[in-house]
Amino acid sequence: MNGILNTCCKWRRRRGKNTFIVDATAITLDLNWFKRKYTKKKLENREYSWGYCPTHGHYIGYKLTLALDAHSLKPVCFLLHPGSPHDSAIFREIVNELKRRRIAQIGDTIVFDKGYYAYDNYVEGIFEFSIVPMIFTKKNFSVPKLLKKLNYPLWIFGRSDTKLLLERFASLARRLLKFLRDEVQFIEKRSLIEDVFKMAKNAFGLKRIHKYTTRSVKKTVCLNVLLLGLVISLGFGEKIQLQRLSEW
Repeated sequence: MNGILNTCCKWRRRRGKNTFIVDATAITLDLNWFKRKYTKKKLENREYSWGYCPTHGHYIGYKLTLALDAHSLKPVCFLLHPGSPHDSAIFREIVNELKRRRIAQIGDTIVFDKGYYAYDNYVEGIFEFSIVPMIFTKKNFSVPKLLKKLNYPLWIFGRSDTKLLLERFASLARRLLKFLRDEVQFIEKRSLIEDVFKMAKNAFGLKRIHKYTTRSVKKTVCLNVLLLGLVISLGFGEKIQLQRLSEW
């Protein structure tokens, strides 16, 4: 799927720092759980499980985590998990996948919603992955508390590139604090991924799928992600266009 998507959509990194958007949505399976009771114990031997999403409520299925290029809205990576693991726990996995595939590089910005909020995720994003983890904050967020956690790790000292790493981490921290003081510039751009999810569910049939194994669900998700990339590459990259297509 990635090979076809890269060939057809021809996504390429732009010069300089790139920005990516990450969000998750529920993948509901076509099960009549009102007629038949599906307890957690009954689902222990199944590949899918119970989950909860604020917009969907309780459901049985999977969670899809999708990463888009903020400039072109092209899908660049996705993960599939049974049930609904907390977003903050998926942060490390999705960023590691973006780095492993050399999609996100040093100095890039990755935008997350409040579900991924955790002080440790800010710290890991900077010191371990060398990116700017732009995670929307919650009411109890404290800049002094974050600064106390942004201490240089011991492993960077005594190296030949210690000075370079000190400058890099300091630059990433300054950019993060600057973005956190002005989150408005990311709100409209991040909301586009929600329209992309609506289009996938309403126009491409991802809202409720008749598949019951991780392998078959992943094939369906791959096809939908491919269709998303193709449609967006044809010019459906604006908010109004995505909304109209999702209502079609």
